[in-house]
Amino acid sequence: MNESSKPLISDDIKLKNVISSIPTDPGCYLMRDKDYNLLYIGKSKSLRSRVRSYFNLTSDLSPRILLMVRQVYDIECIITDSDSEALNLESNLIKEHQPYFNILLKDDKKYPYLCITWSEKYPRIYITRKRRTRNKKDRYYGPYVDVTSLRTTLSIIKKYFPLRQRAIPLYKDRTCLNYSINRCPGVCQQLIAPEDYHNTISKVAMIFQGRPEELLDILRSQMEDYSNRLEYEKAALIRDQLKGIEQISQSQKVTIPDSSVSRDVIGFSSENNIYCIQLFQMRAGKLVGRLGFVYDISSLSDQLVIQKVIEEYYSNLDSLEIPPEILLPLDISNIALIQEWLSEIRGSLVKIITPKRNQKADLVGMVTKNARIELERIKEGQARNIQELEDLAEVLDLPTRPKRIEGYDISHIQGTNVVGSQVVFINGIPAKQHYRRYSIKSSSIFSGHSDDFMSITEVIRRRFRRWSRYKKEGLDLTRLKTTNLSSLDPILISDWPDLVMIDGGKGQLKAAIEALRELDLDTDINICSLAKRNEEIYIPGNHESLSTDKDQIGLLLLRRLRDEAHRFALSFHRQKRTLSMKRSQLIDIPGVGPKRIKLLLSHFKSVQAIQLATVDNIASIPGLGIDTANTIWNYFHS
Repeated sequence: MNESSKPLISDDIKLKNVISSIPTDPGCYLMRDKDYNLLYIGKSKSLRSRVRSYFNLTSDLSPRILLMVRQVYDIECIITDSDSEALNLESNLIKEHQPYFNILLKDDKKYPYLCITWSEKYPRIYITRKRRTRNKKDRYYGPYVDVTSLRTTLSIIKKYFPLRQRAIPLYKDRTCLNYSINRCPGVCQQLIAPEDYHNTISKVAMIFQGRPEELLDILRSQMEDYSNRLEYEKAALIRDQLKGIEQISQSQKVTIPDSSVSRDVIGFSSENNIYCIQLFQMRAGKLVGRLGFVYDISSLSDQLVIQKVIEEYYSNLDSLEIPPEILLPLDISNIALIQEWLSEIRGSLVKIITPKRNQKADLVGMVTKNARIELERIKEGQARNIQELEDLAEVLDLPTRPKRIEGYDISHIQGTNVVGSQVVFINGIPAKQHYRRYSIKSSSIFSGHSDDFMSITEVIRRRFRRWSRYKKEGLDLTRLKTTNLSSLDPILISDWPDLVMIDGGKGQLKAAIEALRELDLDTDINICSLAKRNEEIYIPGNHESLSTDKDQIGLLLLRRLRDEAHRFALSFHRQKRTLSMKRSQLIDIPGVGPKRIKLLLSHFKSVQAIQLATVDNIASIPGLGIDTANTIWNYFHS
């Protein structure tokens, strides 16, 4: 055990000795706290330089890692022969020891975020359920429990603040209707300077940062200034913005007498390892934001779950977004350290309080009650999904409830633009990140000659040929059905389905089975088909459909899967058909072949935009030239 009474970051001599003793070889490093508990396990090609970077004040470390560094008292290293060995060792050590800072709470993406893309010259504002880290400049606010309220707020903001409305401009060389009605400042034609547009976005961001009162004060001051300078049109614009913010504030029902203190109030409810946490943002006596987090975790206590929520949520905020007071439903360990960390980020004192009585305790009770109501709603949905999966397993005589179910469908019009779709339900819920689309490549399918059976065969063959190769290389597929797979082990990252559903009757099912038989997987995959006409289920080896009730909950789940596969395939087919129609309009232009059509569409996005373009606009595209540009222009203006 380390005898030092200070963490390494506060003991320069000890830190220098520890770092100098670390080798430059590849391997793993283990960081421990004052009680010799493991805080973090990592790996590196060069151990010394990697460990040194944690204690370099100029390093670009996240606030959460900076919190970890404050608690490191000792560091151990394990040397390996290569970086790949270090990766495997790191994975095994993390699975065995579960260090505190290696464990991340996995949000189930139940609630949406609002994103502002500060990384772009003209930032966009949009709602998303995925918090990506593609660029550190982009900011995410949330997750918000009430998506309807969030959409209403964003709609009001876009009504009173002129913002960029589209990810891609509608026209190449002119503005759209949004500019004419003052909904957009003409971003597509750069009619507003990036600095001025950023100023507008900064005002909007203050609403989602829980700072509406500050924004109101700023806008009132600006309106008065414009009015004194007789710039009444600008003053009227700000008056409308004030109206919009007040309209948003009117939807906040919760108020408290103590309006001088801004605070966040946290409450939670848990059952069967499901944690539902709610965070109410109280600013100037009003509820300005209601955030929610749902986690399925069994390895942490209530205190550690709340502590991790605090760490992971506040480490992603700007200093202005952190309130001076946070109310909790229970005491957490390291509270002094967490307060010091938050105070450093905010730049002023942050208090964490666990109230026992009076108004603050009532606030925590109110938030906890909301968390309990939300948990009950989640449990009802989970219970319904479990019942559907159990009924489906009984109907199809499956050994266990199917966790991952895949649905397949084909879409086309008389053999043109033939596409296939793969949709995935996990625990009865659509998992859209796993959806796939297939363009059918078979030369036997062409306009006027369709073959759904051959299309299904191609899709199934392409989907599972990787697993056929794994089986030939010796992978035990039965292990996939019985092992709890770890995402830390690349070999066992699995998209193996518990059930495959084909949209169609006996013919489509037979085609899919033939494809699996070619791949030597026909005995490894559970498969069925669902016919549209009478909602009949067919399985391999049965000439007749299974006996089911049309209102049976397992059948209803399959129907939802089938309808989603059909919707997804149809949307892709329409995209391809629209693109082919665009190409067919251009193919008749003399001297314009597939290569030039591709150049035109990639530049102008639509045939309508090409029709509106000038000769100079067209000629500016590399690879066309003035003669071809004249030919194209004359074709549309003859």
